[in-house]
Amino acid sequence: MTVSKVNLAEKFGQFHDHWNPRVVGELNGQLVKLARLQGEFVRHTHEVEDELFMVVEGELIMRLDEGDLHIGPGEFCIVPHGVAHQPVAPREVKVLLFEPAATLNTGDVRNERTKDSLDRI
Repeated sequence: MTVSKVNLAEKFGQFHDHWNPRVVGELNGQLVKLARLQGEFVRHTHEVEDELFMVVEGELIMRLDEGDLHIGPGEFCIVPHGVAHQPVAPREVKVLLFEPAATLNTGDVRNERTKDSLDRI
């Protein structure tokens, strides 16, 4: 088994589309993903999976029933399973996601942004 490092800037440089997470690591049944976000995503819920959103660059607004949560560079939030949420990025934001491998990006909603499989970079 080989131990290696991941350079986030290098990985983000390999793609420029929005709302299309890329897998950059895996551990204990969890995936580490990178994504560029811009605009509004669909409001959704994950029945059994918790999600971690860490902002690398930019600002992410997480719309929740109790109000908006603003997440800046170097900050993260964990959205527990069962909590309805809507990620919003008025300007492009780069995020690191950490979630179980079975997590569907749109949760309980299926639409044109649903990703049934993800690219690994």
